[in-house]
Amino acid sequence: MSDKWCRIPSTKPAEYSSALKIRGIQYDAPGRDSNSCSSGNTDEEYLTVKNYSSRSTINLKGYVVKDATGNRFTFTANHYLQPGDYVKLRGGHGTDSDTHNVVYRDNCNFLWNDDEDTIYLYKPSGSRADVHAYTNRNDDPDGNGYIHFHG
Repeated sequence: MSDKWCRIPSTKPAEYSSALKIRGIQYDAPGRDSNSCSSGNTDEEYLTVKNYSSRSTINLKGYVVKDATGNRFTFTANHYLQPGDYVKLRGGHGTDSDTHNVVYRDNCNFLWNDDEDTIYLYKPSGSRADVHAYTNRNDDPDGNGYIHFHG
């Protein structure tokens, strides 16, 4: 066999072809963690999901976000992301809004671990759209509780 037909495996993980990707995560809410529904700060913990398509609008209905231990959130309502648009999936309770690019989990428990976790984004079909693992020590050099994944 000729050398030009030999393939060398890539050391980089495969990039998912989905236009919808995890842009970043505020995994550690500012201040002292409190999951009290009336006075806590779970709404300051959020995941940003962005539509990286230049042409297609994506409906988030049926997409699923999970963590390493299986905690999950399913987008149950229609929420349309235009090309280049994003949404912040926040903890706590609030009013979902396309205008303010926010969806609330309606759950006052923290979803993301402060030390390390893995974030999974699944399409309504069940196939994986994106995944990112993080550790606060390796991925958050300024220690502000936010990690940026995609531009």
